[in-house]
Amino acid sequence: MKYSIFSAGLLLIAQLATAQTATDYANTISAADLEKHLRVLAADDMQGRETGTEGQRKAADYIAKQFAAENLQAIVKTDDGKTGYFQPFKLYQKTWGDFYVKADGKTYTYPKDFIVNGLFGVMQEASVETVFAGYGILTDKYNDYAKINIQGKAVVILEGEPKKANGNYVISNSDKASEWSNDESLRKKVTIAKDKGAEQIFIVSAESPEAYRRLVAERSALMGRFNRLSLRPAMEKIGAVGTFLITQDMAAAVLNTTTAKLQSAVAKINKTGKTNSGALKGKISLKAERKDVQLESSNVLGFLEGTDKKDEIVVISSHYDHIGVNPDGQVNNGANDDGSGTVSVIEIAQAFAKAKAEGHGPRRSMLFLTVSGEEKGLLGSEYYTDMNPVLPLEKTVCDLNIDMVGRVDDLHEGKSDNYIYVIGSDKLSSELHQISEDANRKYTMMELDYKYNEPSDPQRIYYRSDHYNFAKHKIPIIFYFNGLHADYHRPGDDVEKINFTLAEKSARLVFYTAWEIVNRENKLVVDSNKP
Repeated sequence: MKYSIFSAGLLLIAQLATAQTATDYANTISAADLEKHLRVLAADDMQGRETGTEGQRKAADYIAKQFAAENLQAIVKTDDGKTGYFQPFKLYQKTWGDFYVKADGKTYTYPKDFIVNGLFGVMQEASVETVFAGYGILTDKYNDYAKINIQGKAVVILEGEPKKANGNYVISNSDKASEWSNDESLRKKVTIAKDKGAEQIFIVSAESPEAYRRLVAERSALMGRFNRLSLRPAMEKIGAVGTFLITQDMAAAVLNTTTAKLQSAVAKINKTGKTNSGALKGKISLKAERKDVQLESSNVLGFLEGTDKKDEIVVISSHYDHIGVNPDGQVNNGANDDGSGTVSVIEIAQAFAKAKAEGHGPRRSMLFLTVSGEEKGLLGSEYYTDMNPVLPLEKTVCDLNIDMVGRVDDLHEGKSDNYIYVIGSDKLSSELHQISEDANRKYTMMELDYKYNEPSDPQRIYYRSDHYNFAKHKIPIIFYFNGLHADYHRPGDDVEKINFTLAEKSARLVFYTAWEIVNRENKLVVDSNKP
């Protein structure tokens, strides 16, 4: 009995010592240091850290220097046989080459004359017959496709729905618009046209000529910023059907008629309440050449080797890219998204590196992973997990991912600044969830909000940050998040709006959770499969 009491006493002393050691290193994560790093990463001269830009590369250099200063290992093999902190990868940006529509003796070019949606391409100039398909509506009582065959043709469709002179809509037979006027109606019309074999789809804008010109100008200014990127060349994926938004004048040319005759055909529909599809026909030539522009980007990796369980790896991650500069020159500094997560990773890395230097290194190895391309579709983390995992995924214990911390969201404004959304902790491992709960209860005492962990979450936050690329490989994850706010993806996401006390506490919670995971005897179980 005496021996048991004595042993229990030694165990308690050891546990208290371990807890005190963890606290000593957690306390090196400070609001002041988080702010110091963030004022560099979210400064205007980083130009919004957009993937593939000089600003993103400048941010990567800063992160690598911080890892080097803490003596984290560089483990990415380089072409010269050495190792580095950068994991480079290529991205492919889909853009346009020659893109025009020739109709009725005129040539219309993108983006000056029309707006287009859809991943499509017509690599060589092609001739296509055109046909007027009224409002493109298909119902039991009103069918714009009843008397026309659009297989292999380009259809010209009006926005909205027919309306009689008395103010009543034809479809509803009342003064209330039907579903064919709502925001989803265009998508529905396009789907119907494609299902019926349309070669191309031209939507005639209901906007005034002046409003349409403004819309084209806005879309032209933004098109470079929102060109999608991919880890793989996209040319083999594109289809042949595009959706064009055009003016009434261009629509008349596409149908080889005059604007007056087109307006007369539309007026007849509204007057009679009956379809007038097929009344106008024509022929066009078009070319929509697609190209892939290659960009260079990189993840930044810092490695801390463990002791007796060094083959197992715990990942602490964030993304350091953001959305760059607006067409009007305003810089989106991305202090919260995700400068806050990136500086948290830097500080957590510093705390663990200091622990190792003083003889309290982790039993398991740790990878501090800051990725780019998140804003373009989680591309950097996808490259790491799906294409080139530097460390074996089968040996990866978990990923603790930090994205947008340190700023109180709209739901907690004026209520609480001592909370964190915890997402995914229970989806793959019951032990991870319990470790998270215990660490918070023992050390940080934050409100753990599981709102976005619910499968019914309409915003599907669980799928929207880099942890998901680990989770899909059945690697347990936790996503730490303080929520959305009015400055999300806007120039107002600045350092001055960060609550560094909250950021400090959030980073310490991640540290304490990681401390338990890297030092416990058993590897986390993977025993859940929750949606």
